[in-house]
Amino acid sequence: MVSPLPSSSLSSSPLPSPLSSSVLELAPVVPVVVVDDVADAVPLARALVAGGLPAIEVTLRTPVALDAIRAIADGVPDAVVGAGTVISPDQVAQSVAAGARFLVSPGWTDVLLDAMKASGVPFLPGVSTTSEVVALLERGVSDMKFFPAQAAGGTAYLKSLAGPLPQARFCPTGGIGPAVAPDYLALPNVLCVGGSWMLPADAVAAGDWARVESLAREAASLGHTPS
Repeated sequence: MVSPLPSSSLSSSPLPSPLSSSVLELAPVVPVVVVDDVADAVPLARALVAGGLPAIEVTLRTPVALDAIRAIADGVPDAVVGAGTVISPDQVAQSVAAGARFLVSPGWTDVLLDAMKASGVPFLPGVSTTSEVVALLERGVSDMKFFPAQAAGGTAYLKSLAGPLPQARFCPTGGIGPAVAPDYLALPNVLCVGGSWMLPADAVAAGDWARVESLAREAASLGHTPS
């Protein structure tokens, strides 16, 4: 399963209170962030944290992603910044060195999983099939990213896994917005959801952080209501 935050990381960047055993239990929604301009990283993260979304996944999809992680780790102590779209052992090492406190991958291989396990930070490997879920459980991992959630079967698929595989817990990501997020959060095997709807491109481009904060607050209020 996702490992608890190591004590060494707690001393450098205090977690929001109350302390959770899993980064993915800090809020019902994990913002999935693509940073094009590193100057946006800190104000964007501050807006998300102020809105109640402290766990922030910065995807490694742009040249400035690692710099953005570093900037947030240094400049927004109440944020729990992680790296997303991690697909290689090199990226694992680079992300942790930049200050990432959790790792998320769209899929996994044995090599990538071994690197994430050795990183010393919590991680969330991606799955989209039952066989991948069982393989991770066999490797002692019970917390996973379900991706691409909507395209891979959505809530119906995850609900069908809850019976035979109740020990598997998921953060669905991919195609999720505010209209369907509550349906995912109502499932007993969903910890949280990942999404970008609280970061509309026009708001980010305009530096409208008040709007981002407002949308983040709405997302944080979704909560979790197990069925």
